[in-house]
Amino acid sequence: MITSFHPPQRTLMGPGPSDVSPRVLSALARPTIGHLDPLFVQMMDEVKSLLQYAFQTKNTLTIPVSAPASAGMETCFVNLIEAGDTVIVCQNGVFGLRMQENVERCGAKAVLVQDDWGRACDPQKLEDALKANPDARFVAFVHAETSTGAITDAKTMCDIAHRYDCLTIVDAVTSLAGNPLYVDDWGMDAVYSGTQKCLSCIPGLSPVSFNNAAVEHIKQRKTNVQSWFLDLNLVMGYWGKGAKRAYHHTAPVNALYALHESLLMLKEEGLNQAWDRHQIHHQALKAGLDALGLDLVVPESERLPQLNAVRIPDGVNDAQVRAILLQDYQLEIGAGLGVMAGKVWRIGLMGYACRKDNVLKCVSALAEVLNRVQAPVAHKQTMAATLAAYGE
Repeated sequence: MITSFHPPQRTLMGPGPSDVSPRVLSALARPTIGHLDPLFVQMMDEVKSLLQYAFQTKNTLTIPVSAPASAGMETCFVNLIEAGDTVIVCQNGVFGLRMQENVERCGAKAVLVQDDWGRACDPQKLEDALKANPDARFVAFVHAETSTGAITDAKTMCDIAHRYDCLTIVDAVTSLAGNPLYVDDWGMDAVYSGTQKCLSCIPGLSPVSFNNAAVEHIKQRKTNVQSWFLDLNLVMGYWGKGAKRAYHHTAPVNALYALHESLLMLKEEGLNQAWDRHQIHHQALKAGLDALGLDLVVPESERLPQLNAVRIPDGVNDAQVRAILLQDYQLEIGAGLGVMAGKVWRIGLMGYACRKDNVLKCVSALAEVLNRVQAPVAHKQTMAATLAAYGE
């Protein structure tokens, strides 16, 4: 017999979703009102303002798409790109490959610029590709590659793209609220993110932002946007200014309550403080992993604090360790993707999950499980090393 579903209380330290604050879960449970209710419309305007703060942008077209981050990605590509366009796609992990697929599904030509997984995108390779493809109109790259934990110098990439008269499409799914991100100052033309990473909201919404150059390009399209649901010309009738909104779709009302609350929490903490918090707890986690004898894949200068790709010791069964952590410790860490499958664990420190108690739990549990499976790593002084990173 099927009964009500009551999930266990997990500690989510994978690549997403991350732990959700009780404040956000409480907001989710508030009474549902209509998606055209004047009070809801007022809250929508607050969500836009708070998203502009999170993105560090003044872009008017800054909204949450009513679908997960993959739909935010598709929103950027289907609105900007038309059949026959040439797009430079920088690929250093799984999500660069998804960009390539979006380009090709739009009927456009994707010129792939590849870097090693676990490394940042190389700006020189981008410039070389732009010189070799003078017909390119767009540059697409991932700011924070979730599959590897590598961060790319977004400002430099955008500067190069603009020198060749290209618009940029940027994946900021894992970087938003986790490390410095300045959409306006860095010249990002179109950017998309997700709610389930460092915003610590529930999955299912995708914040996007388009600057004036991107909006003007959309207005001058020769063909209709291939997706009716994601056509920004239609969506903005609902998310535009003023009390009177055109019906486009029934917005996920309660999910937007949750996003409003998570963005409010970010504003209360302050962006700089949030970025610092992710770095502080990353350093403590790294100290514990170092004491265990575990290595991080990404070089320090290119490493995300909120997504740590950890090399799995030789002879250790990836799935077995993750299964024990989940079953015995209620702790979730992530598996590797693509060429890193079976070779790394991805340990997330995102948003509300980025806390001292989570770091200590993760290091302690990992040490105990690795000892249980007789992994060839150190098992002593791991907690002492982690606490020392906190100054204790």
